[in-house]
Amino acid sequence: MSTTAGSFALLGATLPRDSAVAAKLRKAGVIILGKTNLSQWANFRSNNSTNGWSAYGGQTTGAYYPQQDPSGSSSGSGVASSIGLALATLGSETSGSILSPSEVNNLVGIKPSVGLTSRALVIPISERQDTVGPMARTVKDAAYLLQAIAGKDLDDNYTLAQPFESPPDYVGACNYSSLRGKRIGIPRNVITPGEGDGPVLAAFDTAIQIIRRAGATIVDNVNITDFALDRYLNSNASLIVLEVDFISDLPLNYLSKLVTNPNNVQTLVDVRNFTQAFPPEEYPDRDTAVWDGALDLGFNNTSPQFWAAYQENLEIAGRQGLL
Repeated sequence: MSTTAGSFALLGATLPRDSAVAAKLRKAGVIILGKTNLSQWANFRSNNSTNGWSAYGGQTTGAYYPQQDPSGSSSGSGVASSIGLALATLGSETSGSILSPSEVNNLVGIKPSVGLTSRALVIPISERQDTVGPMARTVKDAAYLLQAIAGKDLDDNYTLAQPFESPPDYVGACNYSSLRGKRIGIPRNVITPGEGDGPVLAAFDTAIQIIRRAGATIVDNVNITDFALDRYLNSNASLIVLEVDFISDLPLNYLSKLVTNPNNVQTLVDVRNFTQAFPPEEYPDRDTAVWDGALDLGFNNTSPQFWAAYQENLEIAGRQGLL
């Protein structure tokens, strides 16, 4: 099956083997039915595109009302699982690409900690944030899929930091008593409801009560610091990390691994040049502003400028709070 990120630039390109997560699924006896459409390049190309659109795959829409925004970037995975085309699907997430389409398609989406599942031979954005996880209609179905794909992989050194030789029993943990004694924090100052969010917030609060009744300790208003909230809302450090990792990781961790590369795309510059010149990519109606901004920075992820942005991310998402 062709891996394209929804782009004609990679159509016909081949890899030497399955991705690590696909290989684990096959080993577990899973029947892989196919690939779904995504928001092109995992929503990391344009500032004026739409969720669920890619040049190669067209426009994916949600199933709950006509022309529904399926969210993204794992748009097709969300829709396919929601309407039962498969028991479950995989999505990849850098910043919301599993959780958001799972939310709008009425699914359970699990965003694993970075390093719990291998990213080897998965088209990257950022080695520091990318993760692969399940999207399914029930918690247990998602747990079965996570059980199959979690674990160490020599081709992704982030997985070697796992504190266990074998992953925990995620399926066995799917019982009402598993939350007993766990502490669950609610950072209220990052919950910013908008118009029409009343039912969502009501369901959220109901879920908190269910978790409490299951024996968990709810720590409400465990808010991030004012500094972290300000940096989260107003700093561009998080975008810099993604942009610069993409410049570095796309050629190093994916394009250089291709066995065949019909369009000879070796770098992000090559991909941008192809995209802007190939009419079915719908440029400039759908721009390349994300790539333009990344390339305009003029440095890669070994530079001091990158390291400063990454350290700011670690500060606001770690010591100053969790986002």
